[in-house]
Amino acid sequence: MDLPRLIEIRRKFPDRSLPDVYRAVREEMATAPWVSAVPAGSRIAVGVGSRGIANIGTIVRGVIDSWLDRGVKPFIIPVMGSHGGGTARGQREVLAHYGITEESMGAPVVSSLDVVEIGETPQGIAVSMDKEAWEADGIMLCSRVKWHTGFNGKIESGVHKMMAIGLGKWEGAKRYHMWAVRLGLEHVIREVGRIMLATGRMLGGLAILEDANHSTAEVHAIGAANMVPREEELLSRVKQWKADIPFEAFDLLIVDEIGKNISGSGMDTKVINRSALGRNCWPGLARIERIYARSLTPHGGGNAVGIGLCDIVHDRLFDAVDFAKTWINSFTASSTVGCMCPPHFSTDRECIERILATCGRADLSACSVVWIRNTMELGQMRVSENLYERLRGNPGVEARGTAAPIGFDRAGQIVGSIQIAAAA
Repeated sequence: MDLPRLIEIRRKFPDRSLPDVYRAVREEMATAPWVSAVPAGSRIAVGVGSRGIANIGTIVRGVIDSWLDRGVKPFIIPVMGSHGGGTARGQREVLAHYGITEESMGAPVVSSLDVVEIGETPQGIAVSMDKEAWEADGIMLCSRVKWHTGFNGKIESGVHKMMAIGLGKWEGAKRYHMWAVRLGLEHVIREVGRIMLATGRMLGGLAILEDANHSTAEVHAIGAANMVPREEELLSRVKQWKADIPFEAFDLLIVDEIGKNISGSGMDTKVINRSALGRNCWPGLARIERIYARSLTPHGGGNAVGIGLCDIVHDRLFDAVDFAKTWINSFTASSTVGCMCPPHFSTDRECIERILATCGRADLSACSVVWIRNTMELGQMRVSENLYERLRGNPGVEARGTAAPIGFDRAGQIVGSIQIAAAA
């Protein structure tokens, strides 16, 4: 079958990257009043999550070194709900994937799923906290502030959500998402967060902001006393930096890799414009008719939440799925959409031809196609000629070469794309 010819484009996003991430972290920690108020000898839990945050190892090391310089005794805890298969060992391994180990950080990594109940919200939601964190002299969290993949609000993903959901571990995460079905996740985050903050155990957190190039742009040591308004302000700012796919509508999105390190939903739902709420559910984003995913990143240990947002996947992705981990994560979030399994075939050519044939065009070469590595990296992509015509004259877009057919080898697999052997 004749397929659309694609042209590679580069997009120019503002570069907001910090010149020295480690130094920026140390300076923030050094000037934060809530940090200097912690007495020497205190045992402080430093919570770290499971997302693919740029420079996360450097950032956490900067936090640990800041505490050590003050004579404080920090230790690291995974703060990630059901991720890592919902096991203490699995969550420790997730951190190790990002280079966060006792040897590299100079502080113990203490992973446990044990929790203690610390209170109840006015709605009757029992609030749990990681037992290791509860028994510490104080808690701080390292988290990226960004939009959430399942709802819109003034507080979405960030320090507050990690505190409310992640510190509850698997047990708490299941309970909170169950309540969120009726009350809404932002409401639950705020209500559970109030109980967490009222314990006096929370010191604050390091809020991490990334620019459209997935570079560390800002770090802010925000204290518990003003966590809510400060995070609302930071979220509002970082939303203005968000990168989208620059078209109103097109037929097929090809995604080289999906995974938990890319997004909690495998793909950023506010890029692909589909979620548990439905297809093309976010106003102002591109309307995408079909999605083909080619591989699963290895960092989630087989957790393929988000596979259900695809219309078709390659066998290499399907074969890499650990369905037990995927189901645990999906049901913990009180959702089944993300773990539903789409059709899968053994070659890229068959997947592309089969799914394009469902786009309602007799001539497949007339279909509109966008091809990206993943939903975090939108500075470089390949687009069909008919889409590129809409970008001509845009100073923020640069064409790289000329349009060319998708290259396949004799077996029908794509050649000339990113290396995906590790994911396979």
